[in-house]
Amino acid sequence: MTLLDAPQYDLARAHRRRNLGIAAAVAVVLLAFLTFWFWNWPAEHRVNRFFEAVETKDMAKAYGVWNNDPNWQQHPQQYSSYKYGTFVVDWGQSSDWGQITSHHIVMAKGTGSGTVIGVELNKRKTPTFLWVEGKTKQLGFSPVELEY
Repeated sequence: MTLLDAPQYDLARAHRRRNLGIAAAVAVVLLAFLTFWFWNWPAEHRVNRFFEAVETKDMAKAYGVWNNDPNWQQHPQQYSSYKYGTFVVDWGQSSDWGQITSHHIVMAKGTGSGTVIGVELNKRKTPTFLWVEGKTKQLGFSPVELEY
């Protein structure tokens, strides 16, 4: 074969290569979008589970979600910095929000070692900000508030 003996042009092969390239580009863009869109989903899911337990008045379960320890009652001394009694006062009927009957996550922003989640409680327009620690998945009150 000499330099001037080029192989026959295969139109079907060229179309397949073009279509595979387009499909790969679309897949990369779609994957990037979905990653961006659902980046904070695990933290949002944890906050939803917490408020679902609070709304059903299952404070023991809510405290377990707060501390990421469903068996917290077997070793309550580990949580002496935020005791169960204080937790019930903060999130029960005598809380600043009254009995929590509804919640809606309005924003989430990953920052530092965790995620700040803004939640509207009882349809109030001023959100409450919670912190979800990235490694331990424990909830807490956020040290910062977001603007929206």
